[in-house]
Amino acid sequence: MLRKLREFDYLEPSSLSEAVSLLDHHGKDARIFAGGTDLLVTMKKGELNPRYLIDIKGIPGQDYIRYDEKEGLRIGALTTIRQIETSRVIQESFLPLAQAARALGSIQIRNRATIGGNLCNASPAADTAPPLLALDAAVKSVGSQGERVLPLERFFVGPGSTVLDKEILTEIIIPHPTLHTQGVYLSISRRRAVDLALVGVAVVAILDPDKGEWKAVKIALGAVAPTPVRAHHAEKVLEGKSMDAGLIEEAALIASEKETYCISDVRASDWYRKEMVRVLVQRALEHVSQITQEAHR
Repeated sequence: MLRKLREFDYLEPSSLSEAVSLLDHHGKDARIFAGGTDLLVTMKKGELNPRYLIDIKGIPGQDYIRYDEKEGLRIGALTTIRQIETSRVIQESFLPLAQAARALGSIQIRNRATIGGNLCNASPAADTAPPLLALDAAVKSVGSQGERVLPLERFFVGPGSTVLDKEILTEIIIPHPTLHTQGVYLSISRRRAVDLALVGVAVVAILDPDKGEWKAVKIALGAVAPTPVRAHHAEKVLEGKSMDAGLIEEAALIASEKETYCISDVRASDWYRKEMVRVLVQRALEHVSQITQEAHR
């Protein structure tokens, strides 16, 4: 049964500086509103009752995708998931992010939801978080004390919680990919679409095709811990080693057993989630290994 919504004031700043000022003034009584695909649902359920909604959707210049080799990829926080899904540069050079965008909800949701909102909602199952972690992304925020940039891995604190303190997320920054970098995002859900991922896995690897070795590997997991996480133990097993099937299986098992903190709920058991981590990590590693080998035959 849905609870009755409490009345709130709707604020519509025309600039980022005005939005920051409103947020600084109203503090914990305010919530930033962009696409609203997560926020409005929690408000309708009565789980969140802000006194003020600060709508930043109309602030100009915050929805962009810019790329060059020096600056890397820069995505404005108000860029929609659909824009990311259909971006040619993201499809060509940052494929796991495009794949994650495609997996997020329905096309109607993707046309409304923003990349900034997906991250700030801080759901452990957020589709965009694992590929961004594996791509070594950083985030930029602005508050009354100025701007700051920090690695995405330090952004999430817990379910629904981030390090933002009266700050607004403004930009996601991803470095230019190194030569011979391959990546993939795989997920599984109860339904084919419009459902949160039961498990999400992103792998981004730099491979040496001549030596057949993993030069560097980043593995990120979603929906298996209080926050999206990097599988550092599994990564270390592979780095500097040959692209061997047995090693891939070992890394996948380590990711499942040592990197997850799964719970059982109405959507899946902890055992099932751990098993799907093992399966998806193995598939993702096999995929990037195969692509590299085929590209250099």
